[in-house]
Amino acid sequence: MRLLTFFAVFGLALAETGLDGWLRYAPLPASISWPSVPKHIVVLNTTKTSPVYTAGQELQRGIQNILGQSCHFSSGKPDESIIVGTLDAYVSTYGNISQSVDLKDEGFWLSTENNIVQIVGQNERGALYGAFEYLSMLAQANFSSVAYASNPDAPIRWVNQWDNLDGSIERGYGGASIFFSNGTIVNNLTRVAEYARLLASVGINAVVINNVNANASILSPQNIDGLGRIADTMRPYGVQVGLSLYFASPTSGVQGQANLTTFDPLDPQVITWWGNVTDQIYERVPDLAGYLVKASSEGQPGPITYNRTLAQGANLFAKALQPHGGRVLFRAFVYNQLNESDWKADRANAAVDFFKPLDGEFDENVVVQIKYGPIDFQVREPASPLFANLFHTNAAIELEVTQEYLGQQTHLVYLPPLWNTVLDFDMRIDNKTSLVRDIIAGRTFNRSLGGYAAVVNVGTNQTWLGSHLSMANCYAYGRLAWNPTEDTTKIHEDWSRLTFGLDQNVVDTITHMALESWPAYENYSGNLGIQTLTDILYTHFGPNPQSQDNNGWGQWTRADHTTMGMDRTVSNGTGYSGTYPPEVAAMYENIESTPDNLLLWFHHVNYTQKLKSGKTVIQHFYDAHYAGAETAQTFAQQWQTLAGKIDRQRFDEQLYQLRYQAGHSIVWRDAIVNFYHNISGIADESGRVGNHPHRIEAESMTLNGYIPYAVSPPETASDYYAVVTNENSTTGSVSTTLHFPSGTYDIGVNFYDMYGGISQYEMLINNKTIASWTGDSENYLGHTPSIYLDGHSARRITFADIEVKEGDILEILGIPNGIEPAPLDYIVFLQKGVLD
Repeated sequence: MRLLTFFAVFGLALAETGLDGWLRYAPLPASISWPSVPKHIVVLNTTKTSPVYTAGQELQRGIQNILGQSCHFSSGKPDESIIVGTLDAYVSTYGNISQSVDLKDEGFWLSTENNIVQIVGQNERGALYGAFEYLSMLAQANFSSVAYASNPDAPIRWVNQWDNLDGSIERGYGGASIFFSNGTIVNNLTRVAEYARLLASVGINAVVINNVNANASILSPQNIDGLGRIADTMRPYGVQVGLSLYFASPTSGVQGQANLTTFDPLDPQVITWWGNVTDQIYERVPDLAGYLVKASSEGQPGPITYNRTLAQGANLFAKALQPHGGRVLFRAFVYNQLNESDWKADRANAAVDFFKPLDGEFDENVVVQIKYGPIDFQVREPASPLFANLFHTNAAIELEVTQEYLGQQTHLVYLPPLWNTVLDFDMRIDNKTSLVRDIIAGRTFNRSLGGYAAVVNVGTNQTWLGSHLSMANCYAYGRLAWNPTEDTTKIHEDWSRLTFGLDQNVVDTITHMALESWPAYENYSGNLGIQTLTDILYTHFGPNPQSQDNNGWGQWTRADHTTMGMDRTVSNGTGYSGTYPPEVAAMYENIESTPDNLLLWFHHVNYTQKLKSGKTVIQHFYDAHYAGAETAQTFAQQWQTLAGKIDRQRFDEQLYQLRYQAGHSIVWRDAIVNFYHNISGIADESGRVGNHPHRIEAESMTLNGYIPYAVSPPETASDYYAVVTNENSTTGSVSTTLHFPSGTYDIGVNFYDMYGGISQYEMLINNKTIASWTGDSENYLGHTPSIYLDGHSARRITFADIEVKEGDILEILGIPNGIEPAPLDYIVFLQKGVLD
């Protein structure tokens, strides 16, 4: 233990994988002194599967690792002990707590006064939450004397996994499923237990283990038994399991279940079928949290197939669950393909159109799960108006920890500030304060259920999400679901201390990067409310602004040669603004009162429309994209200042990703500013767009074994062309004479790192090798790969401090592999402090 403390003091961090997340329980440095902590733990339930017993074990483990102090279970007097249990058990054993304690469902009381630590939960789950809270204090060297009650803001605090039975994960960027493989539930559930521990530590009480685009075979007897094994594994942590259901399962011939010819939710046979299946599941999993249902959307079957309402579809499952105490989370993500030529058509209207007329028709154990914005997890959206249109229906907000449209864990984006724009939004219902967080907690409309669901999509990668820094979003989700008024900066500081240690410079640096990350990403990916200008037709990762329009998906920008933006006004557009309560509707209806950061969401304007800043829309686009990419260049630099203060493995892995983001942010910047420059014909006042004097285009160099290639979309290549080897078995080369002044340069190379091959590259100056690299990001990045030369595979790598002389001969050799033809876009020579 003294050895570990020695390393902690002198900054020689030991190797870590990230598997423990924020529950590392790292030893406190010897430089910190702390008061005595009780050496006895009194556990008021010794049943091994009880969350109270788990809390006692966690306290033993944590105190041993953090303080180097052994604690023993005791059944003796409470003096100088840590007592953990339910309120009922505590009162039965010791009498009333000396102070008045107001505990709501799953809340806890934590007191560290008078050499006694009281961790008392309203139920067993609450006691475990209190134990994790106490350990979080100790791990952050916080030995304050406290006595307080903490209660969750809402009863539903779920996570959704989009895991498929074959082991893949839709929108998963952290490896394969921890739950499924080859159509069944995995045998080894070690990672499932570790995941339950992480979830419980931040107050998450349920996890839906399979994809909302569900497979009927999840209901086979073998998988129901497997579900039971998962529930048994997670139960000691107080985490319940839930299932996503395929609406047409009765007709799917599920092994072990009767096969019907209909899935009509009002058909008596169907009602009986789901009742029988639900009874079978509860026989194996008596504490099942319930069901999650996606229906009648994106090709999924649902009640609309039989001209039934969505409420009738939801109530089918609600009635099957009601005797067991289960809940249905029914997704409001329902929309149809649209005709863009119809000026009034608007996917953003879909949730209100479908669900508002059904308000009051859902059973009491149904919760409508509403995405935070009306489209689909975009970089900025207005709060969904559906929150203000369900007066008699339970509602939960759906967030996304997995960064589907937001960099897919390869870009640093700290999401809670984005979530706060919705949670703190005032809907002004009946001209009264009506915050979204109060609506979903049930306070505004006096509803019994409601709360939070987040798509998390952890995988078998040791970082869980595919990136060490992205785990802050998972941690913060739990913290905000428990208390949405918490300061997101403080949350990140706590996470940083728990994850990377107590060095204040480490905490400050990582938190500073995090707080800059969402504004930077919004700047270089899509701003003024235009949505994330990603490729919506392929992987949702790289830039492709033209993919937004001319299709039926409804994520339109309506960009043409003179104008852009959606007209969502009542007076002239889709009428979306009118779906909000009157005060909010009036704000968005008027272009003068609409916030600039949502201007293009609500209004169709000329590129020369002036913003409140005085800039035109198009000039703001240019400036913002350059500013965002410039900020992204600083993340790796800031991270590098922490060398030696973070263990080498996590430091190197995260540095790789931050350098990748620096290069890819420029790919984003160039693709979008070039697209809007080309479509508008309006020059950048600063002369940057289309002007790259520091670059050498690969197609302009002497080519040997390479040929030019027209990239699609064209804006994802500098000057629209790249070069590829003309045979995938032969090394190619590009070469040129340098005409830059002699000096020291950072040399950047833009190339394409496609899935399906690992090309090798070598850069030479005057026949001397100065750098080599491989196109192997598929081995290091978890984002969905691309088999094309496009904005997803485009990548920029930089080599620092290279001495060159005017007249030197530069050559790059490319060795293709598999389907990857060693593609090259351009080479850029930059002096220090210059960003092209």
